[in-house]
Amino acid sequence: ISADSRQIYRGMDLGTGKDLNEYCIENKQVKHHLIDIIEPNKDYSVYNFQKDFFKSYQQIQDNKNIPIVCGGTGLYIESILLDYDLSKKPPPNTQIRKELSQYSKEKLMDIISSISSKKQIDKMILLTKKQIIRNIEIIKVGNTSQGKKFSPLNDNALVIALRMDRNLLRNQIKLRLIERINAGMIDEVESLLNKGLKMERLDYFGLEYKFIGKYLRHEIKKDKLIEDLSTAIRRFAKRQRTWFRRMEKRGVKINWIEYNNYRALENIVISHINES
Repeated sequence: ISADSRQIYRGMDLGTGKDLNEYCIENKQVKHHLIDIIEPNKDYSVYNFQKDFFKSYQQIQDNKNIPIVCGGTGLYIESILLDYDLSKKPPPNTQIRKELSQYSKEKLMDIISSISSKKQIDKMILLTKKQIIRNIEIIKVGNTSQGKKFSPLNDNALVIALRMDRNLLRNQIKLRLIERINAGMIDEVESLLNKGLKMERLDYFGLEYKFIGKYLRHEIKKDKLIEDLSTAIRRFAKRQRTWFRRMEKRGVKINWIEYNNYRALENIVISHINES
């Protein structure tokens, strides 16, 4: 089950690093869930993910298989491990999001500060424009009772994260970016635009799409695209690590292993299965 907030979109393959060719092991196709499920002009949130995840999770269990969650969107992962009761949270509101999306991050912070107390704000996650907009949306719409409450999975989950030397990670990020550009990532974005996706939507997706959008608008050269995007991805990777450390403080036990230590991974998994 993918827990990646951008791999849900069809046609966004190289930019989101889907690597679907790797989902074939010993000539057997690995079935995947929550990849390529909606068009890129549609909005999707942790509210939608939580419902879709548990539907896929139950389906896998019903087939007597072990669900494996893979992906780096910390909020999505946290929403299934910890007590994220979204049953009373309102679903995404297209009109509110459209109105708020035109504002800068600073303006959105001013808006949320005007409608909530400092104590309330301290409990919110407000790292990105999408997160700020979602919190404004919740405050404006208010609680509902239409959702379904799910039980957190932390007590029974085996959580594994990969660790890599920072200099090696820096080099790998740039090499992988160049590989994806050479494989046609810019053409992929142009194809999305030709099919009707609005240019400003690229900023919503961030990272690869935001910077390729700048390149296609002739705001930056290709060399500048690679350098700036490499830096942005490194910063994103750092924020991911910070998020996962935060998860540990909230009670999630994460098994950190070196990125290429398959023996350690095997031992951890076998031990977990034997104890289950």
